[in-house]
Amino acid sequence: MMKSTYTETLKKVMKYLKNHRRLLWLSLFFALVTTAAALYVPIVVGRAIDDIKGAGSVDFDAIKKKLIAVMVLVFISAVSNWFMNLVNNRLTYHTIHDIRKDAIEKLQKLPMNYFDTTQTGDVVSRVISDVDLFADGLLLGFSKLFTSIITVIGTLFFLLMISPLICGLVVVLTPVSFLIAGFIAKNTHSMFIATSRTNAEETAYIDEMIGNAKLVRAYGYEDRAALHFSEINTRLKKYAMRATFFSSLVNPSTRFLNNIIYALVGLLGAFACVKGNMSIGELTVVLSYSTQYAKPFNEISGVITELTGALACAGRIFEVLEAEEEIPDAVDAKVLENPSGNVEIENVFFSYDKSRKLIENFSLSVKPGQMIAIVGPTGCGKTTFINLLMRFYDVDDGKISVDDEEIRRLTRKSLRAGYGMVLQDTWLASGTIKENIAMGRPDATMEEIVAAAKSAYADGFIRRLPEGYDTYLSEGGGSLSAGQKQLICIARIMLAKPSMLILDEATSSIDTRTELKIQAAFSKLMEGRTSFIVAHRLSTIQNADKIVVMKDGHILETGSHNELLAKGGFYHELFNAQFNTGN
Repeated sequence: MMKSTYTETLKKVMKYLKNHRRLLWLSLFFALVTTAAALYVPIVVGRAIDDIKGAGSVDFDAIKKKLIAVMVLVFISAVSNWFMNLVNNRLTYHTIHDIRKDAIEKLQKLPMNYFDTTQTGDVVSRVISDVDLFADGLLLGFSKLFTSIITVIGTLFFLLMISPLICGLVVVLTPVSFLIAGFIAKNTHSMFIATSRTNAEETAYIDEMIGNAKLVRAYGYEDRAALHFSEINTRLKKYAMRATFFSSLVNPSTRFLNNIIYALVGLLGAFACVKGNMSIGELTVVLSYSTQYAKPFNEISGVITELTGALACAGRIFEVLEAEEEIPDAVDAKVLENPSGNVEIENVFFSYDKSRKLIENFSLSVKPGQMIAIVGPTGCGKTTFINLLMRFYDVDDGKISVDDEEIRRLTRKSLRAGYGMVLQDTWLASGTIKENIAMGRPDATMEEIVAAAKSAYADGFIRRLPEGYDTYLSEGGGSLSAGQKQLICIARIMLAKPSMLILDEATSSIDTRTELKIQAAFSKLMEGRTSFIVAHRLSTIQNADKIVVMKDGHILETGSHNELLAKGGFYHELFNAQFNTGN
């Protein structure tokens, strides 16, 4: 996707803000009241000064009334400002809530190749860190932008009423401040993008090192990890310092110009007073307005700096929101209900990288209730075959059918619900053991959950835990052993009892004694169900109805264990290599 420009990103942000128009208008209203009340204070003060005509000629009653009016105006401005900030907070966090909600929903719709080619830490950084930074910039923008703009308009109006000449001078010199702020903001946007991307790279690397802490220490990688992190951190410091340095030039540059404007206003005002064209009180008002007029530009320059960084973060968020989604289900897609397990794979071609062939002319016929074992060397396409069955990827050519319906004509949800899958890499969500077992059947009773755990031989160790089935697990299973986590995943499938099964070396982390019991439980579960077993240990699939031997994306042989041994082909070689029979 093309990188969003500053303007394009701002337009996308405005689309989100439009969803909360009421809050936007309320913020503008309170900004108007806050600024109008604050701007009228100098006029009242100026009139109070003009009530001091000289020694012995002071209208104290009039001054008293004007001071009371000043206090009232200041109170109104303060209260209105408090309400404005309250509304701005709600507007900002409603917008951020919408963006994060859309981001999470979008992640559910992205194809698997997005996650295969994108670092997890980078995605987390975009949805969490970048959104937080965007929120900070957006909040500052709302807090300052409206009041600053209204202040500029208001001061020009009052200056025009008092002295058109001074107003004209201010208007002529004002665009220079905008040009300075705009030039610096435009040139620092790329620096903020570089900072944001490097920050994401650092987050991803930290996530990788923490997630693989045992391997880092086992291979003595600590020093190299620290060195690589230092290199990323140094780049982040360089980009951040550049962005901060150049963006910080905005404020002193505009202040310098504003001070020149203030001096010229004072000089012209003094000459006007000498000529009798302006009172001392009006001069005070003009000088006050010239200061107030300059202040918003200093604030706007700070806002521009923050918004530049915020929009750089927003651009990265929108890259996720605009990523190409998984091809949606066909409009007339059917729901797969209670499949019998008849699977037909006809002349399938597929590769992740279209320049490198993987699976070619793959055909397989599976009858309901059959146990199909898939074996072959690493990289032969076993896991890819499973990905195609579950429609995590679509075939390049050919077709896969379940119960005589091509899977592209079925809804993905119903297709995947028809399979129960236990992988070699276990996954447990944050939650109780009970919730993890019931993931596929959240409506299951406690009795059914316990029965499934017993079938998976997990009930014993679960009951020995401090809270039993209510023991809370952190993401990944916490302190449970690899075997215990695998047993919980097996209990999950025992409870769901799907129509078809996919087992990818499901007992690889379990001791031999327990494995024999689990195999017996699986045999019972697989009765009448079509089962696909990705096997590395050939001893576990000798009873399979059909063994599919793969190599380089092709099916070399199919048959039962005894038939394939008798052929003396590639399976025979694999079996002898694994068991070293010497035959």
